[in-house]
Amino acid sequence: MRLPRRTVRFRLTLLYGGLFLASGAALLAVTYVLVKYAMDSTPVKAPAPGDLGVRADPGMGEMLSVLPPEEVESQKAEVLQQLVGASGIALALMSGLSIVLGWVVAGRTLGRIRTITATTRDISATNLHRRLALDGPADELKELGDTIDALLTRLEDAFRSQRRFVGNASHELRTPLNRQRVIGQVALADPEAGVESLRAAHERILVAGEQQARLLESLLTLSRGEAGLDVRDPFDLAALCQEVAGAREAEAAARGLVIRAQVGAAVASGHRALAERLVVNLVDNALRHNVPGGWVEVGVRTAAGSAVLTVENSGPLVPPDAVEGLFQPFQRMGAARTGEGLGLGLSIVQAVAAAHDAAVTAVARPGGGLSVTVAFPPQNA
Repeated sequence: MRLPRRTVRFRLTLLYGGLFLASGAALLAVTYVLVKYAMDSTPVKAPAPGDLGVRADPGMGEMLSVLPPEEVESQKAEVLQQLVGASGIALALMSGLSIVLGWVVAGRTLGRIRTITATTRDISATNLHRRLALDGPADELKELGDTIDALLTRLEDAFRSQRRFVGNASHELRTPLNRQRVIGQVALADPEAGVESLRAAHERILVAGEQQARLLESLLTLSRGEAGLDVRDPFDLAALCQEVAGAREAEAAARGLVIRAQVGAAVASGHRALAERLVVNLVDNALRHNVPGGWVEVGVRTAAGSAVLTVENSGPLVPPDAVEGLFQPFQRMGAARTGEGLGLGLSIVQAVAAAHDAAVTAVARPGGGLSVTVAFPPQNA
C-alpha cells in the first residue's frame, strides 16, 4: 500500500495528533502517580481480634483500614489497573478524535494557501494585472498574499517597461535601416547617377550606419550597467572628470558654450570604464541640450566619505514633472530635446549609477537646464 503524500496538511495533522497523544500520556502518568501516592499514604491498621473486617456504616477509609494488609494491597493494584485500562481506552479514543479534528482544522487553516497557490499558478505574463486580494484577519497568510500582490505589481511594471523598451529600440533601429535602404534605392533608380551622386549616397548611408552603431553601443552599455558589477576597484573620480571635461572643450567652443570643471579630491569604487561612460553621457547631454552662449559646469567633491559628481548646465526650461521621464529609455521632451541624441544618455547614467549603488538626483533649474548629482557610496560601505 502506498503511503499518503506528505502534504503540509498531513504533517500538521500528525503533529496535532502526536502532541495530543504525548500530552494525554503525560496527564495519564501524572494521574497514575497521584492516585498511587494517595492510596499508599492511607494508613492500614491491623484488624482487632474477632473483627469481621467490616464495620457498620463505615467509610471507605475505614473499610480498608480493617482489611488484612494483603487484601488491601491487592485491591490497590486492581484499582490502579482499572484506572490505567480505562484511561488508555479514553486516551486512544480522544487521540483518534484529535486526528480527525486536526485534519479538519489544518484544512481550514491551509484553505487560503490553496487559494494563493491556485491563483498564482494561473497568473502568467499575459494577465499580470490579476491580484490575490486576500480578505480575512491580518495574519501571516494575509501578509503573504499582500507580499505576492506587491511582487506581481513590480513584475507587471517591469514587463510593461520591457515591452516599451523593446518597441522603442526596434523603432530606433529600424529608422537608420530604412534610411539606408531608401538612399540606396534612390541612387540605384537614378539612370543618370554619376560618381559624385553615388559617392554622396554612400556617405549618407555611412552616416546612417554610424548612427546605428552608436545606438547598438549604447544599448550594450545600458545592458552592461543593468547587469551589475562583479568586481569593484577604486578610481580617481576627480581625474576622470577633468579628462572628460578637457576632451569636450573643443566641442563646447564649437557650440558657443563654456565648459568649466571645479573638482576636488574624490575617490570612488567601481568600474572605471562604466563610470567614465556615466560622466561622458552627462556632459554630452548638457552640451547637446543647451542654448547659444550657455555653459556647462562639472563639479566633484567629497561629502561624508562619498564621492559626489554634479553636472549642471544652462538650457531651455524643463518642467519639474518631466525630469523623471527623461531617465526612461528613448524618452525625449519636445523638440528642444530631440535631434542628435538617441534618448539613451540619461538611461545609461541611471543604469551605471545603479550598478555602482550610487544615488542619482536630477533637478530642473529655474533659469533653464538641468542639475544632475550622482553620489557614489563610501568605499568602506
